[in-house]
Amino acid sequence: MGSDHAGVGTAWLVGGLLLGGAPSVWAVGRARQRRGFGTSAERVTFETLHAASMAAPPLRLGLTETSAGKSARHLRGLLGTPAIALTDTDRALAWEGPGDHHAAQLWTAAARPLESGRPVVVRPEEVLCPDPECLVRGAVVVPIAVDHRIVGTLAAITSTEPGAGLVQAALETARWVSTQLELAELDQSRARLVRAEVRALRAQISPHFVYNALTTIASFVRTDPERARELLLEFAEFTRYSFRSHGEFTTLAEELRSIDRYLTLERARFGDRLEVRLQIAPEVLPVAVPFLALQPLVENAVRHGLARKTGVGTVSIVAEDAGAACLISVEDDGVGMDPEVLRRRPEGGGHIGLGNIDDRLRSVFGDEFGLVVETAPGAGTKVSMRVPKFHAGVRAS
Repeated sequence: MGSDHAGVGTAWLVGGLLLGGAPSVWAVGRARQRRGFGTSAERVTFETLHAASMAAPPLRLGLTETSAGKSARHLRGLLGTPAIALTDTDRALAWEGPGDHHAAQLWTAAARPLESGRPVVVRPEEVLCPDPECLVRGAVVVPIAVDHRIVGTLAAITSTEPGAGLVQAALETARWVSTQLELAELDQSRARLVRAEVRALRAQISPHFVYNALTTIASFVRTDPERARELLLEFAEFTRYSFRSHGEFTTLAEELRSIDRYLTLERARFGDRLEVRLQIAPEVLPVAVPFLALQPLVENAVRHGLARKTGVGTVSIVAEDAGAACLISVEDDGVGMDPEVLRRRPEGGGHIGLGNIDDRLRSVFGDEFGLVVETAPGAGTKVSMRVPKFHAGVRAS
């Protein structure tokens, strides 16, 4: 809208200078600006939605002193009161606006909604203030609930006798705050679930790989001690990465580096029976991917695609640049499986991690970013994923 006004203003300004009618230029520009929202109701709607959108992000982090302080100014704009206050169940968190010397009084008033779950109206005769210029003459204190659990209060402070309209406005604002806090708890629960899934995935991978790797290393101890030492170092680095305790995301480069260590150990076990083909676009190496999103796919390709196949088997890992996304696939030319079995059981046939990885991709990036599995008996298996190069809240650590 601003750019349209600027263009129209310039055109009229040139015409005005040529015709000597500069005053009319200002009038036309002002008229166009007034017509931007059409009506005062449209402007109020816009301002309300804008205030809500600005208050939401801090609240989506939970009810804390920091989030209350950041959201209070916008909540005050929603209510249109001289000041507002937010508390949790233990203390006052934020006061926005004049009259914060009444914070202790409002905290005392908040005790009733915290206990009863019902709003409280603080009338002028209850507000004792020797300052004749003070704007605090009353308040409406309403509870904030999350899943029927009182977690705090919202106080709308007014310079007049609090009326029924303010009570209703405060209640609706508190309900909106409650919704944002419920979403915050949902986000936190989802993050805890993802961490639990990663721990479960580690537990699934570890017994199979640890046993095979140590057995392979032991077989070289007498015949080729130097090779055994190198493999042991690779095993140590692999397990250190797999069992790291920080970060839900890593770079594609780090994940591939860990996969290379895994394949070094598996090639030592399978010898010439295992071939690996890599096709990696350098520009996608910094892309952030969920931690342990690829290694289980490679392990599946080796365990289920090749371990039961006679002769040489090949695992192909491809990562391509696709504009705003990165296309990654892990393919084997092994025994394959019945897709109906896989469809009925995401972890069907002992394929570790497929459902886990699919769930994590969808929960982080959206439903359009799940796994795609192509397989058939005797036709090998190809598992593909699409990962956005940039996504809000996703950062490799």
